[in-house]
Amino acid sequence: MSLPPPPMLPRQGPRPLPLHLAISLTVLLSSPGGLPFLNGASLPWKPALRGRVSELAGQIAAAERSHGGQGGFAHAVDREMRRRLGLFFTGLERYRQHPYRRTLEDPPTVWTEGGSRLLDYGGPGRPVLFVPSLVNRAYILDLSAERSLLRWLSGQGIRPFLVDWGTPGALERRYTLTDYIAGRLERALDAMLAVAGRPVAVVGYCMGGMLAAALALRRGRDIDALGLLATPWDFSGGDGSTARAASAFITLSAPMLEAWGELPLDVLQAMFTQIDPLSALRKFSQFGRLEATSRQAAHFVALEDWLNDGVPLPAAVARDCLAGWYGRNDPATGNWLVAGLPVNPTRLRMPTLALIPANDRIVPPASALALAQAIPNTETILPPLGHIGMVVSAGARAAVWQPLADWLRATGTP
Repeated sequence: MSLPPPPMLPRQGPRPLPLHLAISLTVLLSSPGGLPFLNGASLPWKPALRGRVSELAGQIAAAERSHGGQGGFAHAVDREMRRRLGLFFTGLERYRQHPYRRTLEDPPTVWTEGGSRLLDYGGPGRPVLFVPSLVNRAYILDLSAERSLLRWLSGQGIRPFLVDWGTPGALERRYTLTDYIAGRLERALDAMLAVAGRPVAVVGYCMGGMLAAALALRRGRDIDALGLLATPWDFSGGDGSTARAASAFITLSAPMLEAWGELPLDVLQAMFTQIDPLSALRKFSQFGRLEATSRQAAHFVALEDWLNDGVPLPAAVARDCLAGWYGRNDPATGNWLVAGLPVNPTRLRMPTLALIPANDRIVPPASALALAQAIPNTETILPPLGHIGMVVSAGARAAVWQPLADWLRATGTP
């Protein structure tokens, strides 16, 4: 007699959950504390805001008069605060209990090493190696049956191969970026070349684009085109706040790196929360309004599951990225070395496509444009999407997938 399947456990995310709860509760529960400062004479309002302040003061006075001057506006604020708290907790609990689970079967594996593997998505067309970030799981490029860039490309005259880095084990905890690029990534490329039998294109997403650019410099004979999706380069680009925060974070995390040999996922998630501290409050409040059985809700859960399914960074890689890239801006200043050699994008000679999402808050467009402008033969497209939306949103197919497929076919080796 077969045993019944184990019950689905509630999700642990959004990670780190205590941080998101603390931020959201602090913002909402502090609302009544701001009421005394709404007196128009209590703050030096900017000229552009004075009209709105005067209008708000009139609304407050009207609310007070309607309640006989007995704190009517304060009661309204309290009710709104409770409503928003309820909506946030409703969305949070619906996400944690949602029945969706990713069930896509992986394509064939053509190479493995340690915790890493190379997946072949098939198709009769041009072979393309996709390189994801070391921090997030590779399946963002194969998120679901409806939102899979790689499965779509395999029907468009492209044969995608995906590097799945896996979870760092005892061996990978000793890795540097050189070990990943000049070692594991080159061996994955060799395995792909053995299958493809000809030069291939390489496409990197986010941090993976930096790894792909370094690989292309080392293996130019085997790589005939380079694609860069939301790839950072100049870490002083934009307002520089993310770079400063990451640099400070690695300093504070030094004892943890020494003790554990890695930067844990929850610490990384906490660092990226600094980019938009209220993101969890907004998105789970919105999710609480969705019909739980809708396709939109299932897509939200699929994406949120991926966001909370990252992996830790080996200690040396964390130092290279956070202190070297974000802190010292080594790539843009010519000081990023792989196997002792500088990663100099001006030496790249293959056709390059830079897809830089105009609404990216994780990689400021100015940071990515610096790399596109440094590579001699680069075509640049700025789709009106965000960092993650460029590969999985409803607008991704028209704005990113199709231009990428067209470009890959056009640059293929005859």
